[in-house]
Amino acid sequence: MKVKNYLLGYKKLNIIQDTDMFNFSLDSVLLPNFITINETAKEILDIGTGNGPIPLILSTKTKANITGIEIQKEVYELAKESVKINNLENQIKIINCDIKEYPFETETFDIITCNPPYFEVKEKSKFNKNDYKTIARHEVTLNLDELLKISRKLLKNGGTLGLVHRPERLIDILTIMRKNNIEPKKIRLVYPKKDRNANILLIEGKKNGNKGLKILPPLYSHTSKGDYTEEIKKYFE
Repeated sequence: MKVKNYLLGYKKLNIIQDTDMFNFSLDSVLLPNFITINETAKEILDIGTGNGPIPLILSTKTKANITGIEIQKEVYELAKESVKINNLENQIKIINCDIKEYPFETETFDIITCNPPYFEVKEKSKFNKNDYKTIARHEVTLNLDELLKISRKLLKNGGTLGLVHRPERLIDILTIMRKNNIEPKKIRLVYPKKDRNANILLIEGKKNGNKGLKILPPLYSHTSKGDYTEEIKKYFE
């Protein structure tokens, strides 16, 4: 069922969702609030944009042109409708295509963001029968190697890549980033509560950047009572 919601705390933004599909989560709010956005940035790409939460939030932080690319036709339609109802067609462009096939020019983007599938495809992988959720969760259409190669090609020299992922994939991400000349620059781990293990990884890298990695203070998403922490609330209006 298709529904219209406020984009979490962004009361000036609405987003179209379908309850049968993989709806956006806190991950998609954390990433655009984590990524470094310079005033000089002109072009931003969000890979695997889903129904468009990251481009919508980015539009509140920059005047740069934002492109979201989504492989699934039905999900793309939701993103396109979300952009339209917020009157953001002049800033946000949504494309329905496999990122591996779309003919972007080399070194086009100042910033690339991605909330990619988290789970590797293994022989014993158990897939959700809902294809929307399988593609969102498992690396069936795009894996880390492919994502980093594409990012290296499409980022301008000195351009920034921001990912939200899972802590258990940190070593994989760091290794593949360096292999593709994207130098890790900052990391932040997100914990559901103070007494829990981290469950979200935020990481940023710079194409052909100098060495120098910052580990930011931990971010706790919820209090012991289950409410959002004050820092998380600051991300919302």
